[in-house]
Amino acid sequence: MTDRDLPSRESMDVDVVIIGGGPAGLSAAIRLKQLANDKGADLSVIVLEKAAEVGGHILSGAVIDPVALDALIPDWKAKGAPLETQVSSDSFTYLTKNGGFAIPQFLLPPLFKNHGNYIASLGNICAWLGEQAEAMGIDIFPGFAATEILYNQDGSVKGVATGDMGVAEDASHKPEYAAGMELHAKYTLIGEGARGSLSKLLIKKFGLDEACDPQKYGIGIKEIWEIDPDLHRLGHVEHTFGWPLSNDTGGGGFVYHAANNQVFVGFVVHLNYANPHLSPFDEMQRYKTHPRVSKLLKGAKRIAYGARAMTSGGWQSIPQLAFPGGALMGCSAGFMNLPRIKGSHNAMWSGMKTAEVIFTALEAGQKNDRIDSLDAHVLKGEIEQDLKKVRNAKPLMSNFGTLLGTAMSGVDLWTNSLFKFSFFGTLKHKKPDHAYLEKADISPVIPYPKPDGKLTFDRSSSLFLANLAHEEDQPIHLHLRDADVPIAKNLVDFDEPAQRYCPAGVYEIVTGEDGAQKLRINAANCVHCKTCDIKDPAQNIDWVCPQGGSGPNYQGM
Repeated sequence: MTDRDLPSRESMDVDVVIIGGGPAGLSAAIRLKQLANDKGADLSVIVLEKAAEVGGHILSGAVIDPVALDALIPDWKAKGAPLETQVSSDSFTYLTKNGGFAIPQFLLPPLFKNHGNYIASLGNICAWLGEQAEAMGIDIFPGFAATEILYNQDGSVKGVATGDMGVAEDASHKPEYAAGMELHAKYTLIGEGARGSLSKLLIKKFGLDEACDPQKYGIGIKEIWEIDPDLHRLGHVEHTFGWPLSNDTGGGGFVYHAANNQVFVGFVVHLNYANPHLSPFDEMQRYKTHPRVSKLLKGAKRIAYGARAMTSGGWQSIPQLAFPGGALMGCSAGFMNLPRIKGSHNAMWSGMKTAEVIFTALEAGQKNDRIDSLDAHVLKGEIEQDLKKVRNAKPLMSNFGTLLGTAMSGVDLWTNSLFKFSFFGTLKHKKPDHAYLEKADISPVIPYPKPDGKLTFDRSSSLFLANLAHEEDQPIHLHLRDADVPIAKNLVDFDEPAQRYCPAGVYEIVTGEDGAQKLRINAANCVHCKTCDIKDPAQNIDWVCPQGGSGPNYQGM
């Protein structure tokens, strides 16, 4: 059968199609149905999720602020939401190589307090939200990746198309080939998470970021460990900064004592770091060798691993949300509160508030238009109150380093909390993260120790715990705009940092039989963190969705 003999894509008309089964997308779907049910309206809502299971690609710390869930599903406890471990105590610690000191609680601004929050798996919460949505009649399709934006003749968004299944690496069609489906919607809501492939296209096409600062990012790497019950402190939360990172590199670690004698151990590196020799994965491994952490993990068992990019630009970096035919939600726009290291509550608020505006428009007979009132409705209130007061935390740390920047940020957070005033006004993010890299020959090489296989590990053994599923014979989903750039420019100038910033070993410099060096892309290793799309200094890599169902299948992350 030739390509021209194949059937054309089927299409389906719906009221609203939502891309992404995360906290924003599922909250939007549930709120839409709640409003429709209250009015006795018939509303068709479809959620597309690229992971094989709802929650399978979700990775977060996570200490959950339930404030948005309280508003969406007030009886969530009775309905069995997987939030059971309340925070019992917390600490904020500056680490030196072999020691450190805790910041006194009375010095910490109120927003650092975690009283009333829960240690939980955000992936499990999303799976539960998916169950609530399906019980309301919402159609959720896991394993279907939205890969293409569809447009009307007037340029407005018409909907999306899912990716074809059964396509070989050489783009030929295998016997099991199945064409993707077109979903035509009155409104298309994008909740893909940080640096989503469709939101990236929409932001560029409609100039949604023309009036905001560049978005900023971090990469978070997380492991789950089962530890000695005698060392476990159920509900305890610890955040750290300082070692192993240098003062000019932002980031820090966390240890959350969850249920079942588990601890969530994670490390975040801000992606505006300058040294191309830095490896976020290896910094995470070094972090675990600190006496405070290694003592906790002695004799323990590592049971899960994963990585994910996170937004960190905050209030200044939020793009315009509404576009003709839909809106951005959640971390597709960037609602992370960096000092709190929390974003799921704001993602849920954005989904709920977007749903309210969309439902009103549908009731009025509107479709495929840009709703000018949407941005104000979504941002005013809870999201503005949460993000505006922390708006200077990231630029202060970027401009003045970890120690001085954190101290100045603390003063700024206190004045904002007490007086709704900042001595600094609103500081700007100067440039995107990829533009901060310095040349390799003027940057110190970082000597990372060899992993011991007990406390510290290599990438390949870590990936085994991410439950990767990726059919090898499919098109590579990591696209190089110019195949010569990795060797001719990135290797020469930056020692090709993709070898180190990728936490999954996707990118390798290899030498061929002819003696020539080339970049090998191990696409099957990809955990969908999107760091390559963000940090590549030439902006030469475009991350696009692989075949639906590919990637990690995180359990309890």
